[in-house]
Amino acid sequence: DHKEAVVSTQSTGEPLNPIKQDVKKGKLRFVNNVFPYHGYIWNYGALPQTWEDPNHVDSGTGAAGDDDPLDAVEIGSAVATRGEVKQVKILGVIAMIDEGETDWKLVCIDRNDPMADSLSDIQDVEAKMPGILEATRDWFRIYKVPTGKPMNEFAYKGEWKNRDFANNVINETHGYWNALMSGQSAKINCTNTTVTSSKSNISVDEASGVLGSQPEKAGDGPPVAASTQDHCFVSRTVPEKVCH
Repeated sequence: DHKEAVVSTQSTGEPLNPIKQDVKKGKLRFVNNVFPYHGYIWNYGALPQTWEDPNHVDSGTGAAGDDDPLDAVEIGSAVATRGEVKQVKILGVIAMIDEGETDWKLVCIDRNDPMADSLSDIQDVEAKMPGILEATRDWFRIYKVPTGKPMNEFAYKGEWKNRDFANNVINETHGYWNALMSGQSAKINCTNTTVTSSKSNISVDEASGVLGSQPEKAGDGPPVAASTQDHCFVSRTVPEKVCH
């Protein structure tokens, strides 16, 4: 039951990119419960060592990257803990266009999930888990509407692409990540302990110093608004917009 509605994000502007709850306009960010969904409907994370380059316009989507790692939805049965690292099987991808930027959404499954052996490609997902791809596409289309934003659009007429296509996207964005790590970025802090060729590589002792310099937790933070548990209703009679 994937009910956690907190929006956690990798703070790419800070050393070592810590995972924090997202904040918008000084307020903690939560995902609205857009009927019939409640929070996230799967485990939502990102693929490490990938980067959607905002300086590259994708030939298939006609839009530049969103300056983030590749997003991934993990459709297994177990609810992950925040910050958990999973080894997954890549099954497919859809090309969302979020406010004019390319925002690929990978679909994958935990390799230890009971369903993993029966899923190898996107057509297996539709056959073995009917409805989940349709619901996922619908969720991404409407989830920002309660915040006053328009419905998201999709490239390729909203078609789910297969595993080979998804792996090509991963390989391409991994190349952009390699280029990012070998250079400098004004917006992304590339401080790391593992990429020895990176200009921002630091020792484990130095990284421990970064962690040790963080302030202690001060209380429990602001209260969560009760409205985060309310259901929002979005009309599906609005013509669906897809592009390319």
